[in-house]
Amino acid sequence: MPTAPVSALAHNARAWLRTFIPLPVAASRKERLKSCLGALLGLLCTEWISHQTLGGFNPWFVAPMGASAVLLFAVPSSPLAQPWSIIGGNLIAAVIGVACARWIPDPGLAAAVAVALAIALMFQLHCVHPPSGAVAITAVFGGPAVSALGFGFVAVPVLFNSMLLLLMALAFNNLSRRRYPHRPPEPAAQHGTKDVPPSQRIGVTRADLDAALKVRGEFLDIEEDDLEQILVAAQLRAYRRHFGNVLCGEIMSRDVIMVTRTSLRMRRGTCCRGTASRHCRWWTPPGGWWGSLPRATFLRYSVIPARGASPAPCAT
Repeated sequence: MPTAPVSALAHNARAWLRTFIPLPVAASRKERLKSCLGALLGLLCTEWISHQTLGGFNPWFVAPMGASAVLLFAVPSSPLAQPWSIIGGNLIAAVIGVACARWIPDPGLAAAVAVALAIALMFQLHCVHPPSGAVAITAVFGGPAVSALGFGFVAVPVLFNSMLLLLMALAFNNLSRRRYPHRPPEPAAQHGTKDVPPSQRIGVTRADLDAALKVRGEFLDIEEDDLEQILVAAQLRAYRRHFGNVLCGEIMSRDVIMVTRTSLRMRRGTCCRGTASRHCRWWTPPGGWWGSLPRATFLRYSVIPARGASPAPCAT
């Protein structure tokens, strides 16, 4: 048997297995510490308040809150971690889970159907929250205590726990200078006009991004505004890498031809004779002896193709 196909197959298998390992998370040590501390305080406070309020209630705290804490404190900028995502997702999953547990006799089938229906409704209502799948399964496999609650399980403990954890996330993330609920900063007004920012005139625009995401057709765990800002920042870094920091003094003309009283007697079209690649600038400032002249404020270029060749006439 030839060894080449075997080695190629082994190489492809190793490459495929390497895709199982995700890329390193680009989070600083400070952000990682914030995430751990936030989850610790958020879950501790949520469980303590729930226990004090619902001391004689069983259960007073549900396990899916741990998964919600990972999102709310570790990746608060994710669309999956926004307030409507946790509240809406957990409520939908709890209602569907209780209904499936009541009306589908087989627990395994009931749990699978509950999670599938919850995902469908969460997509439809824009509140996708992965821990809500665990809420649906808890409603099915929660045992006699959850079964005895019926649809009351939706309000207590699911909604109660979700609201407390969300309040903890709002307080901690904003105190630690995170934008939560997450919204990208509004672009500053450009020169006090209604003109769109320069980043929207060139390069990747929001329309280009929306079209690319529509063609891709899959859900991405990032806000479109954040993705657009990252792309624009990457473009600016690429421009600086290729061209450096370009200053106005390095690209503006230094040999501008000024219009004087004597130059007005020059024959039209001869202002650019003499040197190659000169710029002609006709400019009429307000007032003065030139006030009666036609206001020509246009910049025109005259490029001489080669040394000794006849110059092209300037347009006025």
